[in-house]
Amino acid sequence: MLPSPSPQSPRESVTTARYRAPLSRRSIYLSDLLSKIGRTPLTAQGNLFRGQPDVETEIYYAGDLSLLSRACVSVIGARNVSAEGAARARRISKELAYAGVVVTSGLAKGVDVEAHSATLEAGGHTVAVIGTPLDKCYPIENARIQEEIWLNHLLISQFRTGQRTFPSDFPKRNRLMAAITDASVIIEASDTSGTLHQAVECVNLGRWLFIANSLFEDSLLEWPRKFLKYEKCVPLRSVIDITDRVLHRPRT
Repeated sequence: MLPSPSPQSPRESVTTARYRAPLSRRSIYLSDLLSKIGRTPLTAQGNLFRGQPDVETEIYYAGDLSLLSRACVSVIGARNVSAEGAARARRISKELAYAGVVVTSGLAKGVDVEAHSATLEAGGHTVAVIGTPLDKCYPIENARIQEEIWLNHLLISQFRTGQRTFPSDFPKRNRLMAAITDASVIIEASDTSGTLHQAVECVNLGRWLFIANSLFEDSLLEWPRKFLKYEKCVPLRSVIDITDRVLHRPRT
């Protein structure tokens, strides 16, 4: 006899055999969200996304939106991360979680999923800003952690249910992630990495940008030094470099 299926939470529905999407999905206009969490752009920016005013741009979410009102730091980097980079992502994410910082990332392969997983292991809170609608999971191997995040933390997207997404949409995800957090930490990235989109958005939005010091020491990389002229770019040597700047500070 086959075992009976486990009962589903009333908050869940099955969209694939491997990912249970949130049944309760809410939305908020981007302008209201930024006002609510106290993070407006620090530069004369205009609208965050071309073609539509922030007051008309809907952001979709499942979970605890109040997490964004706390100190939030994006931990991001390469999908094909090295063993050293993965370990660094896990270490810095755990240290941020222990300090009470909400760790945000994009739930992609590599640095992103290491950051989310390490934060959960440390008993911290995490926010995933995904590049698909809330009812989809990509890559599918992250299904269990995506479920954990929408159930007990926060899952957020700018794409409505049923909307098709393309690789060219990922820079939009990076811009949203930069906008809703106090800072971004780049753990590992090549000169052609999509992660650099978020570094540029930090500059555009006036957010802190931390770059792992090991990247400055890599003579094969050119991009890290290009950001040193940005006054809020900091070579990251210790988690204190981050917490001293984002904890107990008024957000704008």
